[in-house]
Amino acid sequence: MQLKTFTNGLDSVSEWTGKIVLWLILPLTLVVVYEVVSTKFFNRPHIWAPEIISYIYGAYFMLAAAYTLLYKGHVSIDIIYQKFSPRTRGVLDLFTYLVFFFPFVFIVLYQGVVYTEISWSMGETSGSAELPIVPQVKMVIPITAFLLLIQGLSNFLKGIVQVAKGRDI
Repeated sequence: MQLKTFTNGLDSVSEWTGKIVLWLILPLTLVVVYEVVSTKFFNRPHIWAPEIISYIYGAYFMLAAAYTLLYKGHVSIDIIYQKFSPRTRGVLDLFTYLVFFFPFVFIVLYQGVVYTEISWSMGETSGSAELPIVPQVKMVIPITAFLLLIQGLSNFLKGIVQVAKGRDI
């Protein structure tokens, strides 16, 4: 029962962050609407708007990755996968997490930290609008990797139980 409590705690991190990140859609929508109205009705486009839209959408997309993993919303081959027994699905999950998922997430986490540190150290600004928020935007990369690591650990532990008991927890 303690393992289930632990995995539920890990899952709650993904649930919580997913529900918070959901609200990024509001500023994204506001900036898009503002830019469309400004451009189409007043013929006054803003150089900063496309960058801000990309930054907000990128953060929205990336920070929701762990939430999506929690609810198994990423691409999978369910037609084949569902035909296997729970124990076999668990073995496949453990294999794919060990061979593909964890190495990928650790590389993204490490490189994301390096990438962000470089951006902070040079005081990086955006290309066309010279917005001073690039380091903060780049911080999304290691944060996303860390959130994926948390959810991946939960899923991996659930896979171990699935292999051992032959059923989902």
